[in-house]
Amino acid sequence: MRKVIVLSFITLDGVMQAPGGPEEDSSGGFKYGGWTVPYFDEFSGNLMGEQMKGRSDLLLGRKTFEIFASYWPEHADGWPGINEVTKYVVSHKPLKLTWENSVQLEGDVVASIQGLKGEDGSDLQVHGSGNFIQTLLSNDLVDELWLKIFPITLGKGKRLFVEGAIPAAFKLTHSQVSPGGVIFANYERAGEVQTGSF
Repeated sequence: MRKVIVLSFITLDGVMQAPGGPEEDSSGGFKYGGWTVPYFDEFSGNLMGEQMKGRSDLLLGRKTFEIFASYWPEHADGWPGINEVTKYVVSHKPLKLTWENSVQLEGDVVASIQGLKGEDGSDLQVHGSGNFIQTLLSNDLVDELWLKIFPITLGKGKRLFVEGAIPAAFKLTHSQVSPGGVIFANYERAGEVQTGSF
């Protein structure tokens, strides 16, 4: 059984929009693109490298796929194996897939992902892909969250968790803090939400 692992950069108020640069996603008048950049250091780079060095296949939304496909094929030394793993792409319109080992998921996306999860093979990492992540969360398809939580609030922008995400409990499995205060926290799904009273 393969796991779906969501890797996301988020602010303290849950914003995940355009972490890497001003031109990444300015929709909705978002003007804080690149908010992660001042916090990157050798520590953070090494931890991210550890997360990316495995041979996990990728599940990507269209926009993230296009960003990745325009960069990584020529810079694979920074992400060993990225060209060899399978990239599953979710899009409502046909795509011209020129990046090797890229496959568009067609038809019922939820059923397709459930099918992929039921196969033997490597885990499935989800990077970026904010809209697609909402589909995963609302259909209880996320097994693990690997979050990089940055010590800022932005007050606006696309968020990791929006209305419609199912209530879910998670267990912290690993955490580290960078010198700049970025919390690297890995969580795995841990059943239903439990409630009580004091």
